[in-house]
Amino acid sequence: MAIYLDHAATTPLRPEALRVLQAHLEIVGNPSSVHQLGQAARRVLEEARESLAATIDCNRSEVIFTSGGTESNNLAIKGLFWQQNSLDSGKRLIVSAYTEHHAVIDAIEWLEREQGAETIWLPVSDAGVVDLVALETLVAERGAEIALITLMWANNETGVLTDIGAVTRIAATSNIAVHSDAVAALGHCEINFSKSGLAAMSLSAHKVGGPVGVGALIVARSAKLTSLTHGGGQERGMRSGTMNSAGAAAFAEAAKQATMGQVALQARLVPLVAKLRAAIEGAATEARFSRGDAPGLLETIHYTFDGCSGDSLLFMLDSAGVAVSTGSACTAGVASASHVLLAMGRSEREATGTLRISLGYTTTEADVEAFIGAFPAAHARAKMAGLAAG
Repeated sequence: MAIYLDHAATTPLRPEALRVLQAHLEIVGNPSSVHQLGQAARRVLEEARESLAATIDCNRSEVIFTSGGTESNNLAIKGLFWQQNSLDSGKRLIVSAYTEHHAVIDAIEWLEREQGAETIWLPVSDAGVVDLVALETLVAERGAEIALITLMWANNETGVLTDIGAVTRIAATSNIAVHSDAVAALGHCEINFSKSGLAAMSLSAHKVGGPVGVGALIVARSAKLTSLTHGGGQERGMRSGTMNSAGAAAFAEAAKQATMGQVALQARLVPLVAKLRAAIEGAATEARFSRGDAPGLLETIHYTFDGCSGDSLLFMLDSAGVAVSTGSACTAGVASASHVLLAMGRSEREATGTLRISLGYTTTEADVEAFIGAFPAAHARAKMAGLAAG
């Protein structure tokens, strides 16, 4: 049986979420229909909205269900940017760090290419931490031009955290809307939307043990955005289309379980993470923990290995029955250096020699021991292959 240590890509469907999904899949009726069957489906949807709102501390009306993180990011970034520009206020600048997920980067680059947006990419430290001093200076000097700040809550590759509260406090001095991709953060650190100061926040179900193809964009009641899709006007007119009641219910249950169990899970994982890191650093003297001492997600363990291809290391571990990754699953199979590591100042050589091990609620001590047992030989073989290629 394969050892699964790639929870940051997707985490196994939680039994509680599966039961909810199965219980509601056979509900007949469109949630927008006025007959009793339609209203029964609507009730499931609204109860899911209420539950997710309680989990992340927002108003139920602020929850907009989507198909996942990519749609949520696109809706937030394009929708907020268009809305700001429709006010004829001359705001043309989007601000983001270049360590973002491609669902953010590509949306921004599309706005540059097709809509004439100007972008300033905030610098990050060699640990991947956003330069808040640079952000503060930028807002002080050019605040009137800025339509939107978008910064991810937790990096999906390295796990490094952004101080979202500090970002929104800086933005508030010029009344700038802030969006955060919190897909990697939900269930792994405290998420409180009402206290965050955010205008919008993106979430995805499959990262917390819900079904694939379900997500949410949390939009503050004070914020307005232009919709990407037009149709029946569902979800406050922001996301037209027939709503997925069963998927929403399963997502809400998974988010609740992940958040409720977060403290206990991390307490259980602390010694396992310490053991795993000690084993990696003992077997690979060149291993560099990517985020250094910067605050980050306990469950996300990301290393670079000089002179060792990440893809080769991944293949060797996979052959030994251990599933890990080199970074974002959305770019897996693409023979290129990690854009996240490059933004952190790593060389092309370093940025291709990466490995991400991510733990989750199903991870056991036996899983970690299996990785530790397989890693030294996998690393030695990958290192040899890398040196031969060089």
